[in-house]
Formats: sequence, structure tokens, C-alpha cells
Amino acid sequence: NLWRYERPQRGRLREHWQLNVDIFGVEGLEADVEIIQIADAILKTYGAKPDSYKIRVNSLKSAEAVYKDLRLDQVQHRAVAKLLDKRARMSETEFNSSLKEAVGQKTADDLLEYWSKEQPPENIAALLNLLEKAGVSSIVFDPEIARGMDYYTDIVFEVFDESAENNRAMFGGGRYDGLVAEFGVEPVPTVGFGMGDVTLLNFLESNGLLPKLSTETDTAVILIGDVFEDAQTVISELRRQGLNVAVDPTNRKLDAKIKSAAKSGVKYAIFIGEQELKTGKYRLKNLETGQEQELETAELAQALESSRV
Repeated sequence: NLWRYERPQRGRLREHWQLNVDIFGVEGLEADVEIIQIADAILKTYGAKPDSYKIRVNSLKSAEAVYKDLRLDQVQHRAVAKLLDKRARMSETEFNSSLKEAVGQKTADDLLEYWSKEQPPENIAALLNLLEKAGVSSIVFDPEIARGMDYYTDIVFEVFDESAENNRAMFGGGRYDGLVAEFGVEPVPTVGFGMGDVTLLNFLESNGLLPKLSTETDTAVILIGDVFEDAQTVISELRRQGLNVAVDPTNRKLDAKIKSAAKSGVKYAIFIGEQELKTGKYRLKNLETGQEQELETAELAQALESSRV
């Protein structure tokens, strides 16, 4: 359970839950392959099709070698990383102008040429090959992925929703071999990712993958007047018959109680007031069709049980 101090927006709330998946102690590419397979498998478990998301990978070591050749200083390096992180939200003209301002025209042109190359570096090519053999078909090389250069040390990846209404990065991770040593212990090779529940929910919504859960409540009992005590005999008998009964004991208006029951997905409502208690017959209303009938307690139970079929 995590909190962040920033303005809430789509995909980023003040409070969220996060799944962290990490592999410690494996230096080789095997750990990167395993971690990305897990990320891919999670989405497939929710029913996601391979063309509904993209896993974009890059090698920070390769990128940093290019930046070194171009003689970027630390300030320029950070500026480029920030621009890449925002590029999807900028127009091409705005991005190119900001890049030129940060590093100069010639260096900007060289960087744009590097990012346009489709040929991945050797370690990324090997990673792609292994993942394709493992059945991960949504993987692509993207030299613009540059997350967390402060602590990621080589391969990084981000998982993007491909739907038009939510075309954004959902989660990501990568290799951070030096981070553990920052806490005063021996350095341990590590790779992992963090997935938040909010962006996952947005992905499931935009791709029509949220299951439609129906309520298990058979009926809502709506009390009319001060009859809570006298209504207990009827309510208890219905529950003894194995029915799931919800009771609205509030003092809200009748219309508000009916709307609340319908909104919760309950199909039937039973109305109990002084008149119903005197006659021993209770109104059972189908909240979907509006149809009503007056029934005794035993008949109520039978009608509600038959509606389950």
C-alpha cells in the first residue's frame, strides 16, 4: 500500500496498491527474461490479447555509451532523460525544440538519428530472441525508453496499453544491480518491476476485460416506518430458508431506498410496513421490470428461490 504527494490524475492517485516482483542474485540475462515473462503472463491471465499491449525494452548501457560519445554532461543527460519520459505527451515540434535547447542542434540531430534506428544492441537482440521463444510476442525494442537512470543499470522495460482511450505506460522495471549496495551491504545483481493497481484497472476497463460481477444478495428489505423490531420475524425466517437478505434500516425516503437497492444490483425488494405486518402479506417488487406481487412469508421464500435458477 503506497502513498504519493502529488496531484491525483488518471492512472495516478494519492493512494494505490503495488505488486513488486524482483529476482535477486542472478547476473545473467536469464533473470531479465523471467521477469518480463511474469509481466506478460499477468496481463494474459486477465485475458489480454498480445496486440492490446506492448512491452518496450531498451539497454541503458548502450544508450549511455552513445551519450558519452556525444559528450553529454550530467545536466544534459538528465534533461534528455526527462524529455524522453514526456515525449508521448509532446508534439514532435515541441519535443525537437526542447531537445535542441537542452543539447544544441547538432547533438539533437545525432540523438534523433540514434533513436530512429531499429537495430537493437547485442544484449537486447539476445533478450528478444529468448522472449520470442518463450511465447512473448508483444516485445519490441525501443531506444527511447529511459526510465530511472539514477538507479537502473542496463535493461529497462515499460508496458504500454495500446488502446486509443488509454494509450500510456502502465508499469515497468529493469535491472538495478547497484541499488542494494546503497543500503550499506554487498552489491547484489537484481532485476524487477512494480505494477500499480490503478493503471491495471484502467487497462482492464479500456480493453473490456473487467468481469461483470453480480450481487449474491437475493433481496433487499425496505422498511416503511418504525418497524425494524417487528420485521425481524419475517427477515429471520427468510434467512433461515437460505436466502441472502439485505436490510435498509435508514430513515431515507422510500424512493432513495429503492434507488440504492437497484444501484447495488439487487433484483428484488420486499417492502415491510405496519400494513404488511398486520395482513401478513408483503410486497415483492422486481426492480428490473417493476412487476409487483403480494405474498406471505413462505411464498416469498419460494419465489426468491425460484428466481435463482
